[in-house]
Parts: sequence; structure tokens; C-alpha cells
Amino acid sequence: MKKKKTIGTLFLVSGLTLYLLLNAPESAYAMHIMEGFLPFGWAVFWWAAFLPFFILGLRALRKITKETPELKIMLGLAGAFTFVLSALKIPSVTGSSSHPTGTGLGAVMFGPLPMSVLGSIVLLFQALLLAHGGLTTLGANAFSMAVAGPFVGYMVYKGMMKSTGKQKLSIFTAAALADLSTYIMTSLQLALAFPAEQGGVAASLLKFGGIFAVTQIPLAISEGLLTVLIWNWLQAYSSEELSLLQRKMKGAREL
Repeated sequence: MKKKKTIGTLFLVSGLTLYLLLNAPESAYAMHIMEGFLPFGWAVFWWAAFLPFFILGLRALRKITKETPELKIMLGLAGAFTFVLSALKIPSVTGSSSHPTGTGLGAVMFGPLPMSVLGSIVLLFQALLLAHGGLTTLGANAFSMAVAGPFVGYMVYKGMMKSTGKQKLSIFTAAALADLSTYIMTSLQLALAFPAEQGGVAASLLKFGGIFAVTQIPLAISEGLLTVLIWNWLQAYSSEELSLLQRKMKGAREL
């Protein structure tokens, strides 16, 4: 039975990866900030802000893989889910585009710190292979998608579980708000780097945020629903690994 569940999880990861390869966008003008777009000072600032989370995330991942190597496949699933969803470009009515992030699932499963590593690896591969984002702006993109989004998603999940006890609703809300918070952070990053002549950072924030709001809100809802579906799939086919993961996360909070 355990072998069948592992094979099923591998099948899901492979299927997500295959979907990306068959549906990779031809051009990338997504919400990832493009190479060279940020002024040098801001690019350095966001790298400096991101790196401490990355280092802590490496420590968290090392601990997980050392103490429970059985969860490596689940880490792979979280990374593949983020890779596929964040690479999908959805055209916006403004002539730009939006995309899901996929970080909510990993944040719920492992907490926010491991996602700082998984998310940044995803962004690095997308920058190199798909022209999504850039290397100089990787710090800014990673801070918004791999730090801000997972932290918001994780805190929302824990808060709702404590107040309502409804897991599926908590997962849906966590994934949706992890998506939205990523775009709010990216809009703030752009607003700080390019304040409006009239109204300054606040006016610029409203402008950048408004560009993606029309498409991003329904995208966040869709991502929340998809994340719940994946969770249901894990409960059906990888219940042992999922139970082990939940016990580990509960034990870590009690320490």
C-alpha cells in the first residue's frame, strides 16, 4: 500500500511537470520583476532582505530531510506545484499578465521557511529557462513570492485552524491570501522604486496594484480551490506521509 501511495505521488509530480513542458508560455511578461528593471540600490536591498530567510530555510530543510527522509517526496511535490503554477501566464485586461504562485500548499505543509528555498529555486529556474524575472531582481521576486506569500499563508492557516478548526476552509484561504499577498508585496516593491510624481509611493502602489487586481483576485480564488483539491488527493493517496508530516509540524510547534 505504501509503495502504491509513493508511486501515486510521483505520478502527480511528473504530471505537473509534464503539464508545464507542454504548456510553457512563449513570452514572459509576468508579475516577476524583469531583469534590470529595478534600480541597483533597490535590487541590492531586496537581496539583503531575502538572504536571511533563505539561510534559515536551508537549515529547516536540512532538519526535515535528516529527521524524516520519507518526506522528501512531499518536498518535491510542493516545489513542483509552485513551479507549474507560477510559470502559467494569464493575460490581463491591462495588456500585462498575472499568474498563480503555488506557495500556499508548501507553506501549509512545511511552514514558511522551507518555501523560501523552494520558491527561490523555482524563480531561479524560471529566470534561466523561461525568461520569467531576472537574476538581479531575484532577491525582490523571491522576497515577494517565496517569503511574504508563504508567511502570510502560513499565519492565516494557523489562525483559522485555531479559530474555526475547519481545515479545508483554512487551506483555501491560506493559498488564496498567499497569492494575493505576493502581488501586494510586488506592487509595494515597484512603488518604492518608482514613486509617482504626484502622490508618491501611495499613488504608485495603487497604480501597480490596480493593474493586476482584475485578474489576480479570481486567480487567487482558483488557486485556493486547486490547493484544496491537491490536499484531498494527498489525503486519499498519501495519507501516511501526510499524517507523518502533520505530526512532525505539531511536534515542532510544541518544542
